[in-house]
Amino acid sequence: MSYSGVGISPGNVPVYHSSNLKVFDKRVRVVELVLRFVICGLGVLAAVLVGTDTEVKYIFSIRKTAKFTDMKALVFLVVANAIAAAYSLVQGLRCVVNMVRGTVLFSKPLAWIIFSGDQIMAYVTVAAVASSAQSAVIGKLGQPELQWMKICDLYKKFCNQVGEGLASAVVVSLSMVALSCISAFSLFRLYNGGKSKNNARW
Repeated sequence: MSYSGVGISPGNVPVYHSSNLKVFDKRVRVVELVLRFVICGLGVLAAVLVGTDTEVKYIFSIRKTAKFTDMKALVFLVVANAIAAAYSLVQGLRCVVNMVRGTVLFSKPLAWIIFSGDQIMAYVTVAAVASSAQSAVIGKLGQPELQWMKICDLYKKFCNQVGEGLASAVVVSLSMVALSCISAFSLFRLYNGGKSKNNARW
């Protein structure tokens, strides 16, 4: 009989299937590493695309410049993705060090820190994408009830580049949600493992 990688012998002595556990842990670490570097790369890409996006138009000899700071939602998107990229780079390097050393996360305090950080970044990136998507819809379709014009009809290049940055940010937020699930599994597996050991003693 086995439970969470722990086998129970007839003498009620815990027997750990280390080979299966190592293979599973290795796969989880590889997935985590890939996701963290995907977030790092696409987070930088989203921040750069939106942060450097400008377009100049002349309306009746009046110079008008569209830039990301004109919309607070886009400022939030740039900051959130920059922070997510930096955070994922640090965590990615931690994953590389652990894989090189061949160590597995067994520290509950560290697992709680990683879990909390991943949860916060998941909420922040999802919120940034949601607010930016709403602003993008208004920019694309306008708001006739409030007499807000379709600014994307005027600033097409600006809107297209923002759309590319927003698409990258969507992948970042989804990857961050997936990572938060992985870190939650890694955290609560420690408690589950401890529970299994206690049950084995009884």
